[in-house]
Amino acid sequence: MLRYILRRIFGLIPVLLGITLLVFLFLHLIPGDPAVVLGGERATPEQIEIIRENLGLNKPLPLQYLAFLNQILHLDLGRSIITGIPIVEEIRIRWPATFELSVAAMLFAVIVGVPAGILAAVRKNGWVDNLAMSGSLIGVSMPVYWLGLLLIYLFAVNLRWLPPSGRLGINEGFNFNVITGFYLLDSLLQFNLPIFANALSHLILPALTLGTIPLAIVARITRSAMLEVLSQDYIRTARAKGLLERWVISKHALKNALLPVITIIGLQFGTLLGGAILTETIFSWPGIGSWIYEGILARDYPVVQGGVVFVAIVFVLLNLLTDISYAFLDPRIQYK
Repeated sequence: MLRYILRRIFGLIPVLLGITLLVFLFLHLIPGDPAVVLGGERATPEQIEIIRENLGLNKPLPLQYLAFLNQILHLDLGRSIITGIPIVEEIRIRWPATFELSVAAMLFAVIVGVPAGILAAVRKNGWVDNLAMSGSLIGVSMPVYWLGLLLIYLFAVNLRWLPPSGRLGINEGFNFNVITGFYLLDSLLQFNLPIFANALSHLILPALTLGTIPLAIVARITRSAMLEVLSQDYIRTARAKGLLERWVISKHALKNALLPVITIIGLQFGTLLGGAILTETIFSWPGIGSWIYEGILARDYPVVQGGVVFVAIVFVLLNLLTDISYAFLDPRIQYK
């Protein structure tokens, strides 16, 4: 197992190098100049050239890329061109917000999607199946930005049940001591239930918005995997022996249908960590996605490069953990 993990980790190096090259090239192909943004509208060409020289933007692109790789090897992602804050510090501050939102969205997707897929498979071609699959099709097709705005209008503006944006209320934010950056965890560590309730209320709408598409995908994959397993001979044998249907479904069918479900959960969770840009922007959620988006608008190369590399590392590590989990779920799989 250890040799397999080490081999997979070394195999990820070319993938990460390819990602850094693509991000670097795409950023420099986008029209716009960070020096112009930083200098402002009244900056003279001479002043802009001085800014470019100070930032190293006047060097040839291969040298700029090698300098970027050298920073990564030294675990230094540089500083933001606009704010001057180190990229590592920005990630440390913003990462907990994205992770907390992604975990909440994935929990919502799994808690609702897996049972919906199981019921749809057990009640194949029934009204439960039709309802679950129709709902999953709507969930996949629904634009995230439209759903987010709709939820804000309904639950925040009209009903006033939930807050429309942010992670905490203004008054609560002044009286809250951040420890880990995970507001729900920090509030529990401090036994501050009002802050916990306030942070949870701010999390509900963005989590529902972000978790809708993964929920639909998880439900469809669960249904397909369960239908394939339920048609196997050992399921018919278990039923012929007189086992209760709930034991046949939970102990025999579900366990053997988990591999594709775990695979899609791992992939979707990695996607949520790096693809929550629209959701974070709509709900003013101070996470990695909105930060990268702001960096793209400002042509802040270090922010975009550092943010994408960080998300890529997290994504490939999640895929590795998903592969390793196969051996624990299915004893027939052995990594040698």
